[in-house]
Amino acid sequence: MNPHHSLKPGAFYHIYNRGINGENIFKEERNYAYFLNKYAIYLNPVIETYAYCLLKNHFHLLVRVKTDLTCNPYLSGVENERGLHHTDNIVSKKFSDLFNSYTKSINKAYNRTGGLFETPFRRIEVTSETYFTRLIWYIHFNPQKHGFINDFREYPHSSYNSFLAHKKTNLEKEEVLNWFGSEKDYLNFHETKPFETEFSSFIIDP
Repeated sequence: MNPHHSLKPGAFYHIYNRGINGENIFKEERNYAYFLNKYAIYLNPVIETYAYCLLKNHFHLLVRVKTDLTCNPYLSGVENERGLHHTDNIVSKKFSDLFNSYTKSINKAYNRTGGLFETPFRRIEVTSETYFTRLIWYIHFNPQKHGFINDFREYPHSSYNSFLAHKKTNLEKEEVLNWFGSEKDYLNFHETKPFETEFSSFIIDP
């Protein structure tokens, strides 16, 4: 796992970040929705989201970088030494904007100062179908893995139930359900627990 791994157009990534020194990044319930609202503003223009889980002191994402970022007028003026509108710079800048904006709001609301998130955020490219499939389960199972809840299916701050709800979502819902075959197959897959060794190469949280 390389935290500086380039973010390539069209590629899938497991994204992870946590609070500095294990600090909680979500202080109370309202913070989760606030983070997701900012996530939609900053990141929906540059990535597609296939799964997520927000926990008190860290979060996991499964995302795909959009392929035609350089033609997006929303992203005008983003550049670095590697070239105008370089894809890695565009996406990393939007993550940075999200973290900075959220941190400023948390600092103001809770009378704190300084950074809130570790830098750089960690990422692993998802390079196989097996990895993609197991990663969705792993992200949804994470709150149970860390003891935040006894049954991950009841956790309110992951995408697990969003794929089952009949309402509008920014997630790639249809693509994910089709990937498993159907809503029933999606449910059945989450009933199984893959062996922990299957995740040894891409577990990036402590």
